Amino acid sequence: MPKLTLLAIALFALMLLPFHAQSQSAYNAEIKQAAVSFVNSLDNMQKRTALLSFNDTARIKWNNLPVGIRARAGINVANMTEAQRKLFHRILSASLSSQGYLKATSIMQLDALLNIYYDSLYYQGDLNDENMKGIRSLQWSPRNFYLAFFGQPTDSVWGYKVEGHHLSINFTFVNDKLSVTPYFVGTDPAEFPILTYAGLRILGQEEDLGIKLIQLLSPAQQKKATMSVDVPRDIITAAESGKRLVDNWGIQASEMTKEQQTVLQYIIREFVFNLEYEKAVIEYDKILKAGIGKIYFGWIGLYDESKPHYYVLNGPGFLIEFDNCGGNGKGNHIHAIWREKGNEYGEDVLKKHYLSEKH
Repeated sequence: MPKLTLLAIALFALMLLPFHAQSQSAYNAEIKQAAVSFVNSLDNMQKRTALLSFNDTARIKWNNLPVGIRARAGINVANMTEAQRKLFHRILSASLSSQGYLKATSIMQLDALLNIYYDSLYYQGDLNDENMKGIRSLQWSPRNFYLAFFGQPTDSVWGYKVEGHHLSINFTFVNDKLSVTPYFVGTDPAEFPILTYAGLRILGQEEDLGIKLIQLLSPAQQKKATMSVDVPRDIITAAESGKRLVDNWGIQASEMTKEQQTVLQYIIREFVFNLEYEKAVIEYDKILKAGIGKIYFGWIGLYDESKPHYYVLNGPGFLIEFDNCGGNGKGNHIHAIWREKGNEYGEDVLKKHYLSEKH
């Protein structure tokens, strides 16, 4: 490659650094402003619920179970005024892209559709009173999603969590740095079966792109990518599993064709670009710089959307898991997560912060 071209690339890379820094700062400031407005709207009793210490253990825990099974920290939508609910949505829309915001709010609304679905089964006689009692105890509702602040948004170190059934968004701010994982989304059902919303697939792209990639592989590549046909009941690194994916298994992207690598990158972007564009570009650049060819794609299950299936993308600095393992031998219940290795809940940036400043 000519020296001039190498010089041009180096200069371009240097130009991007201040742009990213400015973008990150503006992005953080917008979220902070929305968060401060929300906090200022709270009365004293609400503050006791919504505002927690940064060192509270709830900050570094996540869960996707219904709140009827696992209680959550923070203030729930039910206990917000209408004005506060609007401010809550401002925090979400400042933090997430249009696709990320739509997915998050649709997951929340899906809880209401779940109740409609099971009510219809009950009235048709397909469920008995005992079944319905158990279902209602899960407390599915768009009102049962919680917002918790850890530290004050005016602090140099703070964070917030939005969590409920099938949703866990975790943002940690350390001066001008920001950690955005773990980022969990899920849907039950994966495809809504009845009435006006029949066919609704909130996480359809995450599923379709995974199926597309495994079907694009040659038989030899598929054999290398596939670990088993026995699909786990949940993502392997589920909140309460205690497991971590340490070993790389599957097929490495360096062994894929250009077309296959492109679809793999589409999957990554489908997760990362749930964030607002400025932050998404920063996170995606990290993955590109670490090397697309170093990412492993692993599969469990059949290569069929209607059957249970699972895939994982395991890169040098990140992990993406997708699991669709519904009941009755069908794939119709999705759990998916994006994790940043070594920096979940701001672990890495917090370590650097505490080493550089006295506490």
